[in-house]
Amino acid sequence: MKRRNFVAAAGAASLLSACGQQQDCGTATGSNKSSQKTIEWSMVTTWPPGFQGLGTGAEHLAELIGKLSKGRLKVKVYGAGELVPALQVFDAVSSGSVQIGHGASYYWKGKLPAASFFSAVPFGLNSQQMNGWLLKGGGLELWQELYAPYNLIPMPAGNSDMQMAGWFNKEINSIDDLKGLKMRIPGLGGEVLKRAGGNPELIAGGEIFSALEMGRIDAAEFVGPYNDLAFGFYKAAKYYYYPGWQEPGTTLEAIINKEAFEALPSDLQEIVKAACLIANEDILAEFTEKNSEALNTLVEKHGVQVKRLPQAVLDHLEEISKNLVAEQANTNELSKRIYESYLAFKNKSKVWKDMAQGF
Repeated sequence: MKRRNFVAAAGAASLLSACGQQQDCGTATGSNKSSQKTIEWSMVTTWPPGFQGLGTGAEHLAELIGKLSKGRLKVKVYGAGELVPALQVFDAVSSGSVQIGHGASYYWKGKLPAASFFSAVPFGLNSQQMNGWLLKGGGLELWQELYAPYNLIPMPAGNSDMQMAGWFNKEINSIDDLKGLKMRIPGLGGEVLKRAGGNPELIAGGEIFSALEMGRIDAAEFVGPYNDLAFGFYKAAKYYYYPGWQEPGTTLEAIINKEAFEALPSDLQEIVKAACLIANEDILAEFTEKNSEALNTLVEKHGVQVKRLPQAVLDHLEEISKNLVAEQANTNELSKRIYESYLAFKNKSKVWKDMAQGF
């Protein structure tokens, strides 16, 4: 049996049951009558078509929805640029021109600054902690509240786990080396770099290589070895730095048009939510498996120079990050509640994580 089919078969029943019992799997309700009518949805993504881990993860989510619904709900996937540009996914789903999207919430920071909390916060929660906060710590309810005015229902639908600090065309020996640095880096990480004197740019994944190669940017972070190897970044940059301070465990999202969701029979609503949770775990497992293998290929086959950022640089960036994240609480009342919830969960879970993994 194929691994993905096994995951779907093994996980569907328990997740469907769990979602039916927990409020944090969604708030919308629908008809209790099951309809045999075939419903067709379109999914747009921020990822290049068929891109491993991310694009294929979105495709797997669509496949799961089709299989679990026995073909009653069919989802056609469009990669970035095939139907809408990568950074217009939020607006396309919000307007109802498509029913579902797949991406990462920090791409919408310009529209919703607090959205970054639900993808990645510099020096913040790792993948396990993010899942804990979202699914058991009240994070998902806050996420839904944030997106509600935009006619959207968010769900966690993947996690890229630990990341790298990125690809650089010059060595980073001190904080001064970040000043004036043109770097592709989204979300709060980009704001931290800006305050450190750098120039962050938001560039879709499929455009990063050309920007590096042509010298439009000096550095770039994307995900980690698995995806970075596929994009061939080692051909355009000399140094590969770690750790991924800017994204310690990035949650990927499915965003669902609220009206389209509420038009579904109640059993199909639960199937959509359960499929998101299955994809959430499956994508994380894939990155966990593939990153080590890809890193070895980058070093052994392509001679990539892997370097650790100096501790003084990390300490400075962390101090900037703490101040920046705290400022999010002053944006509005909802942002304050999101910040307080996130920070409380981080402090609570850190005690156990540090104790249990203190080796």
